[in-house]
Amino acid sequence: MSRPSYGTGSAWARELLDQLRPAGRDLNRLIAWLARSTGSAVRLQDARGHLLAEAGERPALDPAVVADVAAGRVSAAALEDGTRHVRLVGIRHPGPDPAASAVLAVARPEPFDRHTTDILGHTAGVLELLLRERELANAGYRLRRATADLRLAILQLLMVEDIVSARRVAAGLWPGLLEKDTARVYVIEGTVAERDRLADECGAATSGGALVVRCPAMDEHVIVLGPATEVEERLRSLVAVRPGTYLGGSPRQRLALTATAYGQAVTALAVARFSPERTAVYAERTRPARLMDPAALHAWSAAVLRPLDTLPYHVRAELLATTRLGLEFTAVSTAKVLGVSRNTVRARMDRVAALLGADFSALAVRAVAHIALNTEAAHGPYDPEGNAPATPTGFADLLGGDALRAWAESLLGRLDTDGRDLRGTLRAWLAADANAGPAAAARGVHAQTVREHVRAAEPVLERRLLAGGTDLYEVVLAHLVTGELPVPALGTANRDQADAAVHR
Repeated sequence: MSRPSYGTGSAWARELLDQLRPAGRDLNRLIAWLARSTGSAVRLQDARGHLLAEAGERPALDPAVVADVAAGRVSAAALEDGTRHVRLVGIRHPGPDPAASAVLAVARPEPFDRHTTDILGHTAGVLELLLRERELANAGYRLRRATADLRLAILQLLMVEDIVSARRVAAGLWPGLLEKDTARVYVIEGTVAERDRLADECGAATSGGALVVRCPAMDEHVIVLGPATEVEERLRSLVAVRPGTYLGGSPRQRLALTATAYGQAVTALAVARFSPERTAVYAERTRPARLMDPAALHAWSAAVLRPLDTLPYHVRAELLATTRLGLEFTAVSTAKVLGVSRNTVRARMDRVAALLGADFSALAVRAVAHIALNTEAAHGPYDPEGNAPATPTGFADLLGGDALRAWAESLLGRLDTDGRDLRGTLRAWLAADANAGPAAAARGVHAQTVREHVRAAEPVLERRLLAGGTDLYEVVLAHLVTGELPVPALGTANRDQADAAVHR
């Protein structure tokens, strides 16, 4: 292998310095330059023998000598096998450790003269800088990854109402972040390719005053939990200058209701996609539970959930938090948000269903359970001393109020003006537990017609139906109030497939 002829100047030195320019910092490029400049075959490997870069025919190396150089017992070695001259140079770590981070091997047919020795020595110095830079970059990446994992762990602890542990984890890196008892949750949607940049910009915009997490369930989403009031304003400003980005936010909630706030932010995000400002906050429209007698509703909820009261507090909180999320989202999404397997989500929900004597495969049962769970989440335990009345109001009695009936009839009455009988199709679809096939058979139409009618009902009712969750359960409740669906009875626990939707 021939090498370029350099004059008495320092052209090779200038070329070597070019390897340190930001656009030229590449190990393969530098090794290829060294091979050309010295007429050699070159190999760069790490201390464990893994190839980092090479150019030319791979030189045969004495393992024992390589091990000595890698361990720092010798800093360099010169070998000759009769046909080739080989130089081994240890690329050292900075610091007192004598071990090398890499070993550079250069083999050529001619002996190493002063010129090639100078090039080799200076190149080893440049390699040390590049390898150190790469090591620092890798360390920085690992640190960012660990920090991101900590943020996610804090969010997951909040999701299952383990506020004490969440505060302990957060205290070391983000002191004061969770010192308040309330916060808002925001979900920002961008593109998968830009999510890391978007997350960094969210962190910069909130100046460390918010918990910024890359959503484990949706690759386009960034979750932001912000105790401070100015977080929303800063996120809105960020979205305003980023086309194709959307922001959904929750109202202020207790930290124990982080899972509820997250669901509200996701709901608001769907509205933001159609908003000119591309932002929306969850609208506190009239919720049907607010139209029920509050004392009776709370007592009923406590009676429904009483079978769980014998569990240890942290187990009970974990089961209920998982079930609340599972009733809003699919098993897969719930598992990703909580950092557990979907089988764990299923097992927790099955345990709750068994304790409550509820059949979660029935849509109306899920809707009623959703009210019970969220009533306790919003208002806390009804009777911590265990003195609740033995015969609390039944759920059917809670549905008999005039205000609730007026709400239900007004909501469903919006569908009556459509000539396609959307109301009848929707009623059949809900009676079939939101399955288009049985609903189509009951109506004598095609399943696609059922799905089209349900989609057509969504903007009329101003609620998402096919996505499931709170909006769907409200429409189910309206049908229970008007008597178009029977009030559900308790049944056996749900044992669906592990990869099926929790709320379908």
